[in-house]
Amino acid sequence: MLRRSQVPWLVTALGLALVVPAGVSDASAQPRVAAPAAPGQVVTVPGWKLQTSKTATQGGATLSSPTYDDSSWTSVPARSTVMGGLISAGKYGDLNYSTNLKNVDKSDFTVPWWYRETFTASPAAGTHTFLRLNNGIIGGSEIWLNGKKIGTTDTGAYPSHEFDVTDTVKSGTNALAIKASPADPKKQLSIFWVDWTQTPPDNNMGIWRDVQLAETGAVTVRNTRVVTSVAGDLKSADLTIKAEVTNNTGASVTTTVAGTVDKAAFSQQVTLGANQTKTVSIAQHLTDPKLWWPYEMGDQPLYHLALNASVDGTVSDSAATDFGVRDVKSSIKDGGMQFTVNGKPLLVRGGGWSSDLFLRYDRQKLTDQMSYVRDLGLNTVRLEGKEENDELYEIADRLGIMLMPGWECCSYWQSYSKWTAADHTVAKESAVTEGLRLRNHPSILGFYIGSDTAPTAAVEKDYLDGLKVSDWQAPIISSAAKASSPQTGASGNKMDGPYWWVPPNYWYGTQYGGAFGFASEVGPGPTIPDSDALKKYLSPQELSDLWQNGSKAQYHLSPSGEFSKLGSFLTALGKRYGAPKSLDDFVSKSQLTNYEVNRAQFEAFGRNQSKSSKPATGVIYWMLNNPWPTLYWHLFDYSMQPSGSYFGAKAALRPLHVQFSYDDRSVALVNTGLAAKSGLSVQTTIFNTDGSVKSDTTQSDVTAKGNGSTTLNKVATPSGLSTTYFVRLLLKDSSGNVIDRNVYWLSTKADTLKWDSSTWYDTPQSAYADLSGLQNLGAGKVDVSASTTTSGDRSTTAVKLTNSGSKVAFFLRATIRKGASGGELAPVTWSDDYVTIWPGESVTLQADYRTAELGGAQPNVQVAGVNVAAKTVAAAPR
Repeated sequence: MLRRSQVPWLVTALGLALVVPAGVSDASAQPRVAAPAAPGQVVTVPGWKLQTSKTATQGGATLSSPTYDDSSWTSVPARSTVMGGLISAGKYGDLNYSTNLKNVDKSDFTVPWWYRETFTASPAAGTHTFLRLNNGIIGGSEIWLNGKKIGTTDTGAYPSHEFDVTDTVKSGTNALAIKASPADPKKQLSIFWVDWTQTPPDNNMGIWRDVQLAETGAVTVRNTRVVTSVAGDLKSADLTIKAEVTNNTGASVTTTVAGTVDKAAFSQQVTLGANQTKTVSIAQHLTDPKLWWPYEMGDQPLYHLALNASVDGTVSDSAATDFGVRDVKSSIKDGGMQFTVNGKPLLVRGGGWSSDLFLRYDRQKLTDQMSYVRDLGLNTVRLEGKEENDELYEIADRLGIMLMPGWECCSYWQSYSKWTAADHTVAKESAVTEGLRLRNHPSILGFYIGSDTAPTAAVEKDYLDGLKVSDWQAPIISSAAKASSPQTGASGNKMDGPYWWVPPNYWYGTQYGGAFGFASEVGPGPTIPDSDALKKYLSPQELSDLWQNGSKAQYHLSPSGEFSKLGSFLTALGKRYGAPKSLDDFVSKSQLTNYEVNRAQFEAFGRNQSKSSKPATGVIYWMLNNPWPTLYWHLFDYSMQPSGSYFGAKAALRPLHVQFSYDDRSVALVNTGLAAKSGLSVQTTIFNTDGSVKSDTTQSDVTAKGNGSTTLNKVATPSGLSTTYFVRLLLKDSSGNVIDRNVYWLSTKADTLKWDSSTWYDTPQSAYADLSGLQNLGAGKVDVSASTTTSGDRSTTAVKLTNSGSKVAFFLRATIRKGASGGELAPVTWSDDYVTIWPGESVTLQADYRTAELGGAQPNVQVAGVNVAAKTVAAAPR
């Protein structure tokens, strides 16, 4: 990403007016932006005035006149689709609640909408001004400046555009107006939400990334990038610094391109003919390079490149970028795609990303979500379309999280036979834009040029030619499915389901989505938020239907037929745990269900990475997050309140983890670090539901191999087990300290799958585990103490839980509350949650959060379990 020096904004206060008629005024409007003041500077339009063409009927020449009065238009943020902007301005009520979104009038978005902004400029002689659109305007657009139409954009969501407006910009007040056309993802290479959520009524029409004004001298610098080559011994690296330099004049010019990588300086002279563009290529060598690693494997150092082009000793243009030095490769291993980073195998364990439904930009939420990714223990995020703004990639670079962007399925992107010549052009330009935007980020693991299908030969060529412009180096993957394309070859991926409910032992199977190969999108479907979140989004009737009517479609499930009803999830929950007796009982049993199956999914892939035949090489949980409040496909829900889905995955993804295998009852140690860990021991205890110990063994002097899994002894099956029983695994270091703790609730009756009846989205069951004994544990008693420390803008609350009763205290959940009777605080990261402790045992949990999220209230801690009544205690300052 280009990062240039910013000049101060001269922005007036912007009101949030509703959409009402506007007219023309003879008086000049007060300009809201100052254009770049010197060569090499860039300013970003900080916001817009927005109006429907039903009201603003005068046309582009009038609307882009500096004297036009837009005071009655609606003020919206810089990155605003039409509906996203209107929501930000308060035009609609709570569109997250119940079916309110359904009531938005879609006819409002069947006509174009206008964006408008004014700015002052004082261009100096010999300078050049450029208008940059850092993406396509969804639906296509007309661009007007000072009464003149300066260009159009196609219907693609991604291709960037740059217009030389030197002859149109004038000293004083200028006005920019952009007419955004209606969007149709079924006929355009746009953005589509498939079966992820309800569809936004405006189909995301409008501006969704930055619009900028840039000032340069005679020569411009564009597309700064760094090609890296790391030696096999990792002790040196060669860099090739590249950029396009363009002569904007009608006469020959000589420019000096100079820069630094950290403190190492370089320069090169280039002679350009009239209006000529050349690619500058400058070689640099690094000894003992600072290598960038995924966070599980090492550190995330970044290098800084600063570059400028000078003419006659005066800077004409400049650019800068951060980049990382690392080597990423992929290969096919026993049918599965295997990645290596700096020569080390990487077991991909990730989640599928979703942007906000209305493509609204919220840097804090973006940061919070990526912080959750790392807290969970995931190492990768896959983006199927919705490629997100630059900030996501910058955050991933700093956090050491790998990213796998690519195009989306099930829309015009895969309707290859319908594409026109113009569509092929948009496809190639989309690859050019995204390639140049992303290629410097060390967090990029690969790029999917196909999703559910591989592209045809012609389309593949479009994409490969487009990515080649950026000197793309990361692996290019033909499809997320079992597919291949002529040049890219076999994908090494599988997407054989499931997408809906399956029991934990499914993941240990050897068919479909079982833990072998590279599963690009799999998950157990419904993921029910906890009660606080549910009551924010669902009406009383919807809450009642949720647990009592699995055959009724829910608006907060999918618009698709396959995923619109809880169906098999509710059936399995009732048969395995007992039919829900109330909403709270349903929510509690859903957390148990989500926890156990999510833990099993990641544990199975973790264990099987070291198999000699058909090893597991990667898994993308479908999905990580939601674009809008939904009841399925997430590890954390829209409210950011982590619940059973989150903590089941977090348990499985701990960096050094002891786990139970549902297929052969073996214990496995999974180590995500590169170094082996020795001097360990594993204590395995089996309990009946009445708390009696049926077996207690310890395996000593255990070593966990680095970057892999180690299989240990099998868990015994002692006589006299209750139908529902517990297995507790404690991993200890050489001093006897517990470094990992894992509790399973199991049944002597197995979940049985009907593999022959599998569909593309699920595998039904013929028999169910009997976990109903968890309803008869007897009342547990837990003592709770909590204290809080605050440093800077963050607080940490420590919670000690002690089982002071005679019964197991099962599945205890701690939450931070805003005051003694306030709502749940989010976002928050917990060291652990949903813990189970036996009489005399204690565990201490730790929560970290922004103090401001308390809203001035004092932190309280609420603790409740399956058989432990809720209690709330103050988390006093320490």
